[in-house]
Amino acid sequence: MESVVVRPFEDSDLPGAASALVDVHETDGYPVEGIEDPEAWIRSDDTLAAWVAESDGKIVGHVAVMRALHEAAVELWTKQSGDDESHIGVLARLFVVRTARKHATGQQLTEAATAYARARGLRLVLDVMTKDASAIRLYERLGWRKIGETVHHYGDSESIPAVCYVSPTD
Repeated sequence: MESVVVRPFEDSDLPGAASALVDVHETDGYPVEGIEDPEAWIRSDDTLAAWVAESDGKIVGHVAVMRALHEAAVELWTKQSGDDESHIGVLARLFVVRTARKHATGQQLTEAATAYARARGLRLVLDVMTKDASAIRLYERLGWRKIGETVHHYGDSESIPAVCYVSPTD
């Protein structure tokens, strides 16, 4: 694999990002929802900004900063910090195909999203399912702080435990 380049998401990236998402779902079970229409899951009206990771002409990763919409992590952070939702963004839809994981791809994507949020005065929060141990290790290695736990509900009354984090201040 050549080096990985992280750049802003473009409309033409949607098919490649959807293909990468299906690959990640097959290897890791992420995401637990949205895989029946991966392009719609990636492209949300609530996306403020998104980035892709590209290597050898292929999309190998993705991340987005989403508008805060009463997610558990948002509610936890507003209670703990006193911030209102207008100062919070949600880091979401982060995925990296297995072959790109040893190239700091997840870190590069997370740093792009964090830089975007800082430039706009937003504090990022996220929730991550407890089954996704490698994602938890990434966030903790990058200085994200655990702010609580929740249960992620999806599908027909299915649920899975999740942990909520807030981005570092520096």
